[in-house]
Amino acid sequence: MKIAMPTRILDRHTGGNTTYARRIAEGLSLRGHEVVRMPASARPEITMLKETGYGLSKKHRSTVCHYVADTGPLVRTGNPSVVTVHGIASRWTRVARSSAQEAVWRHRVRRAIHSTDALITVSHSSARDIAAVFDVRKSAINVIEHGIDADMFSATTEFSQTATNWNLPAEYVLYLGNIEPRKNVANLVKAFQMPELRAAGIPLVIAGKPAWNYAETMTQIEKADNVIHLGFVSDQDRIALMQNCALFAFPSYYEGFGFPVLEAMAAGAVVACSQRGSLAEVSGPAIAIDDLSPAGLSHSLEHALANDGARRHCLSEGQAWAAKFSWDTSVGKHINLYQKVQKKAVGR
Repeated sequence: MKIAMPTRILDRHTGGNTTYARRIAEGLSLRGHEVVRMPASARPEITMLKETGYGLSKKHRSTVCHYVADTGPLVRTGNPSVVTVHGIASRWTRVARSSAQEAVWRHRVRRAIHSTDALITVSHSSARDIAAVFDVRKSAINVIEHGIDADMFSATTEFSQTATNWNLPAEYVLYLGNIEPRKNVANLVKAFQMPELRAAGIPLVIAGKPAWNYAETMTQIEKADNVIHLGFVSDQDRIALMQNCALFAFPSYYEGFGFPVLEAMAAGAVVACSQRGSLAEVSGPAIAIDDLSPAGLSHSLEHALANDGARRHCLSEGQAWAAKFSWDTSVGKHINLYQKVQKKAVGR
């Protein structure tokens, strides 16, 4: 089987969408399927037309076109096609797009959904949002969860030479991810200034780069005497940080899936995370954070550091839970769906 994916996603790092596309593409290749690239341009509007044109071209009638990152064909494709919509963060929190950009994005997503043979999303939470916003029957949405490389995160990993300059304390709470409003980093930093959490004497380590609307949060980070900002870190150090932290904190306002929570559990970390978006589905034995205010986070994280029973439960169950999310399983479900849409398109 031949599957086409957008060059614009495969060739540049766009976060979780790129991770998803590359892992599915790798899995398809390992199973003997051919992955080809839809054409792209330096101009987004030209790329949009090229990707739609690929789905209409008679030369590619036997190719399944998989639009892997929310937007897709502008009109009904002649070729078999699939669109993955990862989530609708804007339904629940601020996003980087302006209101005008959001309107365009929603219009393009709606057009893609109604111009394709099958719709994928990555969690039941996202499926509910898509059904509500885009007038789609939830039963018509194929929920295929992402996977993680559990073996990579569980294998003992040493810090890199670069990390020796960090002078990390023996104990620390770790946040790993972008610095942006959706991730709720500002309230996390404020929580570490509350008496309850300061009394624990364990600093917060932030590994991640500023993404958007971050100025106020960065000012708070720089002023805090118990917050260490490492910036962007390598994959090696990301795993080592997770394996050595006293607690992994993830207080996000919304996630379409939530890779870091599963990766941290696979690494053997005790995880405390919010239950927003898909996190209630993927967090399993993690310690739940319900109140995402500074005071609420301070109380929840202090509890997570001190409650031996909750910590033992997360440690004993976490790695087995994370291992359930397999890229191999995800690839297999994608192949089954590709085959269905290919049959559906015959004779069209």
